[in-house]
Amino acid sequence: MSPTISVKDSSRQRRPGSYQHPLEVMKSESPPLDFYEDGHAETVGGDDREALLQEPSSRPIGSPRGYRAELGSILLLLFLYVLQGIPLGLAGSIPLILQSKNVSYTDQAFFSFVFWPFSLKLLWAPMVDAVYFKRFGRRKSWLVPTQYVLGLFMMYLSRQVDSLLGEVEGKSPDVVALTVTFFLFEFLAATQDIAVDGWALTMLSRENVGYASTCNSVGQTAGYFLGNVLFLALESASFCNKYLRFEPQPRGIVTLSDFLFFWGAVFLITTTLVALLKKENKQASPSREETKGITDTYKLLFSIVRMPAVLTFCLLILTAKIGFSAADAVTGLKLVEEGVPKEHLALLAVPMVPLQIILPLIISKYTAGPQPLNTFYKAMPFRLLLGLEFAFLVWWTPRVKYEGGFPIYYYIILLLSYALHQITLYSMYVAVMAFNAKVSDPLIGGTYMTLLNTVSNLGGNWPATVALWLVDPLTVKECAGVQGHECGTTAAAELCTKEGGSCITTLDGYYVESITCVVLGFAWWLFLGPKFKKLQDERPTSWKCRRTS
Repeated sequence: MSPTISVKDSSRQRRPGSYQHPLEVMKSESPPLDFYEDGHAETVGGDDREALLQEPSSRPIGSPRGYRAELGSILLLLFLYVLQGIPLGLAGSIPLILQSKNVSYTDQAFFSFVFWPFSLKLLWAPMVDAVYFKRFGRRKSWLVPTQYVLGLFMMYLSRQVDSLLGEVEGKSPDVVALTVTFFLFEFLAATQDIAVDGWALTMLSRENVGYASTCNSVGQTAGYFLGNVLFLALESASFCNKYLRFEPQPRGIVTLSDFLFFWGAVFLITTTLVALLKKENKQASPSREETKGITDTYKLLFSIVRMPAVLTFCLLILTAKIGFSAADAVTGLKLVEEGVPKEHLALLAVPMVPLQIILPLIISKYTAGPQPLNTFYKAMPFRLLLGLEFAFLVWWTPRVKYEGGFPIYYYIILLLSYALHQITLYSMYVAVMAFNAKVSDPLIGGTYMTLLNTVSNLGGNWPATVALWLVDPLTVKECAGVQGHECGTTAAAELCTKEGGSCITTLDGYYVESITCVVLGFAWWLFLGPKFKKLQDERPTSWKCRRTS
């Protein structure tokens, strides 16, 4: 469950969110795609990937640069990652808005494809790395046009989004158009991410390149917060009337249309400044900056996947998160359906920030050894049991609701449940990341790790989409008040209502899914979990790529 109900362990699941989207969208994103900088050269020539981080030869040895000397570049990277988080946050807020408009879970499943581009960006990243205008700059050739398109796209979308969401009287949400629109939106954001990740490695000197990951984490988290939590709060009339206004108004302080237009303008202005004022590092060694070509990268990826140890890892990690899919993808939406304000769910992410900062530091002490997957294995049953606890929370929610909302103790229990979920989620996430770093061939470490992380992300995305899609088919409804009618389909439900009856849910598919997913999850843990742990015992040579001269 994620307060923001977005999607992703997978998607950078950098959002606490709905289709693993938040929790895992923001958190499970792969590290900067630095492998494109040196992956090809390393495959052919065997250079160490660390070579990319060497200082320009023109700089005297022994003259390290402090972070103050590159503070401007660090702040620029931070801001670029903040911009990147805005589309992620906005996309993560749409499922909550759709749920408040009573769309079907089948529609929610279809919209969940919006969160796939960040998990699939490895497919087009080699092109972003290899095709560019040398005079304009390798990274700016993609960053500048992509951000211009994003800005224009957001300003155009600001004029259409009300109609797409069914805000116009007499219209219902156009889920297909919303999905296509926001999929393109996230595709552009993922492309911008590739360019920024690559530029971060050459924008900063070797002494300061470590700040790139900090900018990535802090910037994207801040951007997601602005685009999701802050937006949902300011868009809510009830929240604004209760906390921010002296006189009640029928609408929130901002609308999605206003928000999109504002950030579209910010994208256009800042991109123009970057294009005119920021120059790429021309001192970088061409031999280290250039890649051998797109084809070589795809050949390298294919050769990695064909290795037996890697193939086994991919098959296991693609199925490991099935047990969590109902809890992570559906619970938040169910809470909204039961009356919990979407802005209150989003605000639960705020007190989690300190925990999300501290947890990786603590957990890394247990995953730094030779067997990091032991932590994954130990945390898994606790996370599965939390799935049942989430189902109980959903069942309990309407029973504690009163006319004014929900009691404070309800939100405290919700917050504690989310905190426990975060502990188990981070334990598994950090363990997998540590294992990926441990087994990745150091000579092509960037390519190798990004591939493994991409597969891990997909392992969270596809079960979430399936879980959302199955809720409606597994739900049983009856037409009360009219004999001879049923509510098995949308048309039948409308006919029942038209004849004066009402559709009553006799079996909620969410509870069926929750139990099924937990059973499947424990089956994986008992029968495939030991095989997953045994991957740690493979010889180092099992993970090494064979290179040709």
